[in-house]
Amino acid sequence: MSPEVLSTPVVDTVKVPGRAESRAQAARRRKVVVTAARVLLLVVVLGLWEALSRAEVIDPFNFSMPSKIWDQISTWVLHGTAQGSLGEQIWYTLHEALLGWCIGVVAGVVFGIALGRIAFLADVLGPYIKVLNSLPRIVLAPIFVIWFGLGPASKVASAVVLVFFPVFFNAFQGAREVDRNLVANARILGASDRKVTLQVVVPSATSWIFTSLHVSFGFALIGAIVGEYIGATKGIGLLVAASQGTFNAAGVYAAMVILAVVALVAEGLLTFAERRIFRWKPANSDH
Repeated sequence: MSPEVLSTPVVDTVKVPGRAESRAQAARRRKVVVTAARVLLLVVVLGLWEALSRAEVIDPFNFSMPSKIWDQISTWVLHGTAQGSLGEQIWYTLHEALLGWCIGVVAGVVFGIALGRIAFLADVLGPYIKVLNSLPRIVLAPIFVIWFGLGPASKVASAVVLVFFPVFFNAFQGAREVDRNLVANARILGASDRKVTLQVVVPSATSWIFTSLHVSFGFALIGAIVGEYIGATKGIGLLVAASQGTFNAAGVYAAMVILAVVALVAEGLLTFAERRIFRWKPANSDH
C-alpha cells in the first residue's frame, strides 16, 4: 500500500477535531453576540421610554416610566404592600399556579394518552373536548369565583382549565405518533396493553408532552392572575387590581415585571429539567 493511502486517515482525524472546535468557538461567539444584542435592545427601549416620559412626549401619568417602576418595586421589596410582604404575594400566586399546573398537566397527560390509545373513547369524547376547547376559558374565571369563593380554589380552577387543553392535545398527538413497529415488536414479545402504554407509548410521547409544559406554565400563571384580579385577598393579581384602582400605572407595570421574572425562572427550570431528561438528543434539536 502506498504512503499516500496510509497517510489519508491521519489527515482526516486531524481535520475533524479542528472543524468541531471551530464550530464550537463560532457557536460561543454567536451566543455572546446574541446576548449583547438582547441587552442593548432592552437598554434602548427603556432609555427611550424614560426620555420620552420625562420630556412629556408621552403622558407620564398613564404610561409611567422605568425609574418609577423601579421605585415601586423597591418600595414593595423594602416596605411590603398593603396586602402584606411582596414575597407573600408572589408565593400566593405561585402556589396557585403550580397547583393548577400540576393538576392540569396530570389530567391532560392521562386523558391525552387514554384517548390516543383507545379509539372508542376518542370518538365518543372528541366532539365534547372540541366544544370545551372552543370556549373562551378566561371568562370562566368569574364563574369559578362564584362557585369556589375568593380563596385559592377558584384561581387553581382557572389555571387548570388553561393548562389542560395544550397538554392534552400534545399528549394525544404524541400517543398517535408512536412508531407502530415499536408497538408491534412489544406485542410480539408478549407485552400487555398496559405495558405497551407505560413502556412504549408514554416514553415516546414524553418529548411532545415537554413541549406543552413550556407554554402551559405561562397559562397557569395567567389563570391565577386573572382569578386574583377578579376577586382575591392576596396575590400579584390583586396588586394589579389595586394599582389600577388608584391609577398607579407604575404599580401595574411593576407587577407585570415581577410576573415576567417568575415566568422566566420557571421556564429556565423546565428547560434545565428537559435537557437532563433528554441528554441523548443532539444539541441542535433542543427546544
